[in-house]
Amino acid sequence: MKKQYFLYLAVVSLLFSFFISCGSDDSDNYSEIPDESPVVFDITAVPYPKLSDYNFFEGEMKNLQPVKGVLPYDLNSSLFTDYALKKRFVWMPDNVTATYDTDGSILNFPAGAVLIKNFYYNNVQPDNSTKIIETRVLIKKEDGWIFANYIWNDEQTEATYSLNGNIVPISWEQDGVTLQTNYRIPSELECFKCHQLFEANTPIGPKPQNLNKNFNFNDGNSNQLQKWVEEGYLDGSNLPSEIVSTVDWHDETKPLEDRVRSYLDINCAHCHSPNTYCGYTPMNLAYSAGNASENFGICTPPLDFASGGQEYIIKAGDSRNSLLPFKMASLDPVEMMPQIGRTLKDDDAVQMINAWINDMETPCE
Repeated sequence: MKKQYFLYLAVVSLLFSFFISCGSDDSDNYSEIPDESPVVFDITAVPYPKLSDYNFFEGEMKNLQPVKGVLPYDLNSSLFTDYALKKRFVWMPDNVTATYDTDGSILNFPAGAVLIKNFYYNNVQPDNSTKIIETRVLIKKEDGWIFANYIWNDEQTEATYSLNGNIVPISWEQDGVTLQTNYRIPSELECFKCHQLFEANTPIGPKPQNLNKNFNFNDGNSNQLQKWVEEGYLDGSNLPSEIVSTVDWHDETKPLEDRVRSYLDINCAHCHSPNTYCGYTPMNLAYSAGNASENFGICTPPLDFASGGQEYIIKAGDSRNSLLPFKMASLDPVEMMPQIGRTLKDDDAVQMINAWINDMETPCE
């Protein structure tokens, strides 16, 4: 399905006459305009002041029901952000597509591509409601990606553009337990710390290794990469039939090491891999980098000060004296990793990392 730039109402008549002359592959009735995306997008004018200005969603915006051409997607494993849930969407203008580079590289997106990521909580107290906190929009302009963060109002009727960051107190029920935190919406500088590669803005999640999974679309369950090809969002000409993919790290039926590598890739590799914000550290946590012990810092002394006296980033067989799980469990802003995007610790992830380290049979000398 092809999409169109839908810029201004003034050009509707021109579009109508264009489609009449071109016809349709599906029908000989030329009195109707073929399906098109009603998204409002002018690459020279974005970011818009309000989220509603783009017309990404139909009906009440808080329901996040995408209009035609706005395609939902998911990742095999998701970044931990204080247990916030996410709904992701992609939109592209007509006659442009993303292209495949490698399994572990961000797709080569064309100018005009838009990635939309909504952060929300269910069972928000005191009324067990759903509350959207922020919508992060990444827009590919001719000279690169820009950030456009939108903060939702209390009424859940609108989200307003801001790159200044904010703190939103929230309390919600999860698995029968009431949790609370001061959710941190990142500033532009904080966004850049995580979303940088070769000192330029870049997305993190939409890599073939993360997208290679089935998703329940409105018209049925299908592989996401194939769906992107069908929608005209991805050039399938050089897409390999087999993709080395991450896994859902929560899935305990998967090998422990695959789960750990998938977690570290989506949560840590955007800073701990070459040419990133913390690329100077002796680690490469990208899934595509492989499982060599030096990539994880196994038996590798830390470059930074270890306040707990940890001798190694990972001390094989001894999680209690390993720096990595210590930083994952810490809530001290100076010690914790990652420092941006969380105020709580991911208990399940820390437990998994500890189990993985303690299972290592060859100790550090």
